[in-house]
Amino acid sequence: MAENVSETGVQDWEAAQVNRANATDKTPVVFVHGLWLLPSSWDRWATLFEENGYVAIKAGWPDDPQTVEEANAHPEVFARKSIGQIADHVEELIRKLDRKPTVIGHSFGGLLTQILAGRGLAEASVAIDPAPFRGVLPLPISALRVASAVISNPANHNRAVPLTYDQFRYGFANVVSEAEANALYEEFAVPASGLPLFQASAANLNPWTEAKVDTETSSRGPMLLISGEKDHTVPHSITHASYKLQSRNEGVTEFAEIENRGHSLTIDSGWREVADTALEFVKRFT
Repeated sequence: MAENVSETGVQDWEAAQVNRANATDKTPVVFVHGLWLLPSSWDRWATLFEENGYVAIKAGWPDDPQTVEEANAHPEVFARKSIGQIADHVEELIRKLDRKPTVIGHSFGGLLTQILAGRGLAEASVAIDPAPFRGVLPLPISALRVASAVISNPANHNRAVPLTYDQFRYGFANVVSEAEANALYEEFAVPASGLPLFQASAANLNPWTEAKVDTETSSRGPMLLISGEKDHTVPHSITHASYKLQSRNEGVTEFAEIENRGHSLTIDSGWREVADTALEFVKRFT
């Protein structure tokens, strides 16, 4: 039993969520955010899953602030966070739970979800528009354009990099109205570590990359991959290539595409359709 949570690596507000989960007999669901967002981007999802009998944990990345205002005031806290460091941080949090959780992630959080599932840490998992890992070969022009906001400048390797509104509009909010795009940018957008994008972009050239996933382990559990039809950041071809690699696993592997949706599909006005798709899958296996 994990009665008390160590402060090593896990922030107090994360520890409080773990202790709350361990005080119940409900199945935990761990939500993992991606670049340019915070754990609070999962607030509505957490409420929905708790209304359906789960206990929600919104995992942070190392040193994540709790608010957008704090994040924008202190962008330096995001710098130099690598894929491996973030995965190990969320693993530490998961291992403090009394029960194996479902893990749900978006974008780089979707990649992290697959890494964690490959480590045998997930009862079931949902990866939404997941960033690519070693072995995923498609490189659509739109994805390269989004990544170029960071990787076009080698100095960004060690920096925290914000998105301009125009970059956010193209990469996240390309299928919503201008008014909604502006509102999403103000409510959710924060700087992000440049390092994971450099790692993902070089994954197929680096045998020792941290952007790798064990797709064949027998302990992976059921997995759903969700793609937004019109996503510029992680287009259909990337998510489907990830699905094809995951399909080698002996466990259940499924793919769903949500029509007319961009990369903001977890936070915009159509979030509920995506969340219901994930919830329906999770209910079948937990």
